[in-house]
Amino acid sequence: MTTVAGGVLVMLRVVAGIVWMMAVTFDWKRVSGEFDLAIGGLDLSEDERSWGLGVLWLVVGAMLLADLVLAVFILLGRNWPRVIVMVLSTISIASSFAAWWAQGQEIHVSTTLLTLSFDILVLLALSSRSAAAYARRFERR
Repeated sequence: MTTVAGGVLVMLRVVAGIVWMMAVTFDWKRVSGEFDLAIGGLDLSEDERSWGLGVLWLVVGAMLLADLVLAVFILLGRNWPRVIVMVLSTISIASSFAAWWAQGQEIHVSTTLLTLSFDILVLLALSSRSAAAYARRFERR
């Protein structure tokens, strides 16, 4: 049961990532204006900022697709995607903590709270004894 919960939570994390990217896309003019987008002292044009959004979609889309593939393999009962997702969730949680600790980054619902909560829930579900036993049921002892 915890393996199914972990796999579903990873899929929900993918859906949350898509929703977040849609929000960024619809508000791209404001989002890109918040950052100092200058290369070599020259301000970036609207076309170059649009390319930046395309690159962001490409990178985030690849990560979300990888998450989706890992979720499917988790639901099929494989152990290696479970371990990979747990490691990535741990890195994400640790980086959120480091940003909060070192830079005073606020954790809000609109920023990192949703992804952080998904990472914690995924880590709790996939690190349980029952999830490990289910994923390792075909391994030789």
